[in-house]
Amino acid sequence: MMGGWGNMMGGWGNGGYGYGGYGAVGYGWMGIIMPLIFGIGIILLGLYVFRRNSSQVHTNGLGKHSGGLDILRERYARGEIDSAEYQSRKQDLKGK
Repeated sequence: MMGGWGNMMGGWGNGGYGYGGYGAVGYGWMGIIMPLIFGIGIILLGLYVFRRNSSQVHTNGLGKHSGGLDILRERYARGEIDSAEYQSRKQDLKGK
């Protein structure tokens, strides 16, 4: 009998396309939970990589441990401040 409800092709038994196949129901809760955990893990990994890369862009290559003197030296080297201002600010930073 073709297209019946038994074990024939197109039927709803174990051999057909119904609930008895290899879908999520065949594996119980693990068939539903494991893909969710995997998907959430992929999303969290993507967020971690994105935030790590974006924080490096915002520091402009200075790093987390750059002090005021390093920034002052860079500004002086780029010509943003003159020698007198550099010396004055350098003394202020060393005095604190």
